[in-house]
Amino acid sequence: MGSQNFRTPPQTGRFVIVTGGTGGLGFETASALAAAGAEVVLAGRNEQKGHQALDRLLAVHPGSRARFEHLDLASLASVADFAGRMTAAERGIDLLVNNAGVMAPPERHLSADGFELQFATNYLGHFALTAHLLPLLRQPPGARVVSVSSLAAHVGSLHLADLNSERAYAPFRVYAMTKLGLLSFTSEFQRRSQQAGWGVDAIAAHPGWARTDIISNGPASRGLRGALWGFAKPLLLPLSPRAEQAAVPILFAATSPDAIGGGFYGPTGPRELQGPAGEVRSPAMARNPTVAGKLWDISERLAHVDFA
Repeated sequence: MGSQNFRTPPQTGRFVIVTGGTGGLGFETASALAAAGAEVVLAGRNEQKGHQALDRLLAVHPGSRARFEHLDLASLASVADFAGRMTAAERGIDLLVNNAGVMAPPERHLSADGFELQFATNYLGHFALTAHLLPLLRQPPGARVVSVSSLAAHVGSLHLADLNSERAYAPFRVYAMTKLGLLSFTSEFQRRSQQAGWGVDAIAAHPGWARTDIISNGPASRGLRGALWGFAKPLLLPLSPRAEQAAVPILFAATSPDAIGGGFYGPTGPRELQGPAGEVRSPAMARNPTVAGKLWDISERLAHVDFA
C-alpha cells in the first residue's frame, strides 16, 4: 500500500537517530521527524555542517528536540564511540535511519581501518552501528532500523571474495554493491530478529531520482560514464524531485503502519524515479538467504561486532 500525500504520523515521545542527518535526504528526514514530535539526533562527521544543520532545523521548527552528534561511519572507532555515548544515556531508540553515504569517488580511497571508503561508509559502518545499538533498539516496542538503499542496487552484485575492491575498483559498481548490501542486511536482520525475538523490524527504502548533494557530487566514474554524467548533470538535476519530496519513501518506511519488517519502499511511479511511496521489489540477490547469511558473517568479522 502506498500514499500519494503521505503525512508523517505523530512521533511524540520517540527517540530517533538519523545518520547523515546534516544534509540532503538525511536532513529532510530528520526535520520531518522532529516536526512530528520526535527527539532527533542528527549524526554526521562534519562538526561545522552539523551545527549549521541543527540551527536550520530549529529555525524552521522552533521548540523541536534535536541535537547534533559526531559520527564518522568510515571509522569503526568513531562508530563505537558514538554508540558508547548513546548507551551511557540509557535511552531506548525507537528508530535508527541508516542514511549516510558517499557515492562513486573516482579513485579508490581507504578508511582509517583500511577498508574501501564506500564499503566502509555506506555499508560496514552502518552494520557495526546497528550491532552496537541493538540493545537500545530492543528496549521500546516497535523499534525500526531503516536502511537507505538506491535504484543502483538493481545493477549491483555482491562480490563476497572482494568486498574491499582490492582486485578491481569501478566507482559506480562499488556504490551499487554497497546499496545492494544494505538490502541484503535488511533481509537477514529481519530473519534473525524474528528468529531470536529481538522485537525490531528492519526495513529498506530508496528515494528514486533525488536532487541531493550525493547526486550533485557524483557519480564520479572514470571514462565515458563520467564524461556522460558531466554533460547530462545540468540538464537532468533540475528535473529531479527535491530532497524533501525524495525523503517521503524513507519517512514512509520509518513511520507508516503499512510498512512491514523486511519490506522495501520507494516511489511507485515509472521506473521508480518518483511518485507515491509504496512497496517495491528488491533485487533477487538481496533476497538470497545463503548470500545474506555469508555477508552477515563476513561483516561481523570485519567490523568486530557480534549481534548475538
